[in-house]
Amino acid sequence: MFVGVYRIDLFFPASQSLKAKRSILNSLKARLSNLGVAVSEVDGQDLWQRAELGVAAVSADATYLDDLAGRIESVLVREPRATVLRLERLVRPVEFDPVPYDFSEGES
Repeated sequence: MFVGVYRIDLFFPASQSLKAKRSILNSLKARLSNLGVAVSEVDGQDLWQRAELGVAAVSADATYLDDLAGRIESVLVREPRATVLRLERLVRPVEFDPVPYDFSEGES
């Protein structure tokens, strides 16, 4: 299993309020979610013209996660009210401890 994490810095040049920025961000987050990823604003919540989004995805195929960065970018560049300042990608394999978890622990 592989995990892909993407950090996206956005600039909203015409935004004059947090409400205006939030409107654009909500639209972008909904379109990104259609890619089957989790999306959250992770920084810049109190800034009118800047935001940092965190995006995460899981796949059995690392190549899929590498290619996902391009699909994410294509969604973002189609939004004329936002400028992508940076998109960083980190794809890593995930290994689990072979000791199974006992779900019956803590049951009464």
